[in-house]
Amino acid sequence: MAVAGETTLEYTPTWVVAAVCTVIVAISFAVERILHYTGKYLKKKDQKPLYEALLKIKEELMLLGFISLLLTVSQDRIARICIPKRYSDDWLPCKKIKDDSGEKSTSHFQIFISQGGRRLLAEDSASTSYCAKRGKDPILSTTALHHLHIFIFVLAVVHVVFCVLTIVFGGAKIRQWKSWEDAISKKEYDPEEVLKTKFTNVQDHDFIKGRFGGLGKRVNLLGWVHSFFKQFYASVTRSDYTTLRLGFIMMHCRGNPKFNFHKYMIRALEADFKRVVGISWYLWIFVVVFLLLNVYGWHAYFWIAFVPFILLLAVGTKLEHVITQLAHEVAEKHVAIEGDLVVKPSDDHFWFHSPQIVLILIHVILFQNSFELAVFFWIWVQYGFDSCIMGQLGFIIPRLVIGVFVQFLCSYSTLPLYAIVTQMGSSFKRAIFDEHIQKGLVGWAKKAKQKKGFKTNANGHNQVGPKEEASPPPAVQLTQVVKKDQDHDHDQEDAEGKKGNVAVGEIHPANGSK
Repeated sequence: MAVAGETTLEYTPTWVVAAVCTVIVAISFAVERILHYTGKYLKKKDQKPLYEALLKIKEELMLLGFISLLLTVSQDRIARICIPKRYSDDWLPCKKIKDDSGEKSTSHFQIFISQGGRRLLAEDSASTSYCAKRGKDPILSTTALHHLHIFIFVLAVVHVVFCVLTIVFGGAKIRQWKSWEDAISKKEYDPEEVLKTKFTNVQDHDFIKGRFGGLGKRVNLLGWVHSFFKQFYASVTRSDYTTLRLGFIMMHCRGNPKFNFHKYMIRALEADFKRVVGISWYLWIFVVVFLLLNVYGWHAYFWIAFVPFILLLAVGTKLEHVITQLAHEVAEKHVAIEGDLVVKPSDDHFWFHSPQIVLILIHVILFQNSFELAVFFWIWVQYGFDSCIMGQLGFIIPRLVIGVFVQFLCSYSTLPLYAIVTQMGSSFKRAIFDEHIQKGLVGWAKKAKQKKGFKTNANGHNQVGPKEEASPPPAVQLTQVVKKDQDHDHDQEDAEGKKGNVAVGEIHPANGSK
């Protein structure tokens, strides 16, 4: 729709059109090439989880592109949808005021006029006059659609950036534990240490003293209080790492005590990252609900900042309490043990017996915190710091402080806690296998399923004949797959660990359960 006073493409110099198109295409092509070469680099380094996370980011960009196209194409039609005036005066982010002419306006529109948004306001006047002739108001003006367009883009960009920062800083903290893994491996390779018989006094063990600590921690309430404060300082100590590592190995790969637990933990975290970086459908529902509740006087933007803050403290406390429960079980059952102290991982320690719920909550926390800060920057750039939507200074400062605190605590405490504590479930993750072994197992499962279907069809058509010899048990078949792919393994220790893990039958392909 042409706007009065505006030059159309018919009367725009061709060199201007060509120059603008060249710049836009060049920027788009540069971004696409950066993503492409980043993907090639990750594939070259065998970083498939991070490569899949990059693909997830591309999917989000495609979704944003479609939303942008949809808003651009349909903005004129949306602006011509009219509603009765009484419906446009309720549930407003800013209180309407009357100017000297008696017409209603809002403070942030006045700010926008001073910043030179004349073209959009001219289009607004066209859509407003269309509905005004019918005694109604437009359901959404062209200016509001433009601002909504920018907000969705800012939200997605801020969310992706904050997720990447969280995984980078959290991964850096986890990689500091590699020295602990190397020290444990060096000790296990020492013949004198291996042959030495030792007895452990449970109450004198560093893990028990730090997590159980005598009679006080036996009270359930005090245990939760201790876990709450523990997430703020030394959330994972060396004794925690050593004990949880041994508990995982004895539970899932007893045949390989030299299993590289740190390497497995990094691979599992990278695999989970692709789920965190995306914006799921239930997160978009959260955005819609917030936009609905952002009413003048309700200060929804302020109260919403406490949602990720409270969830983060709850998740961190729960993860610390899982470690405390593991120490509690050992301390109550034993006074002294032969060898090292071993904890028993179990899903019973987690909410609803599912460690994966923690990942969903972290996803929600990161998105809500990104949403809160994205709203702040969007309002600041779009309407100005003094806009009525921004609110009073007393509400702004706490929002920023909470946002920075949530980002810092999630990166340096909660994410590392998640990486190690969620391994204390009853099952392990597929990251325990290297990529080529995963492909071998998937191929074996497909062939086994096809073979089962062929046998069923054959038995249905021919009931006469000798019974076929039973196939070897799943554990034997899985061991054969591991042995077949062993020549391609670059890390002999990991391959041995996976064979030991498979041999004890932790995966049951017949029914797909763990």
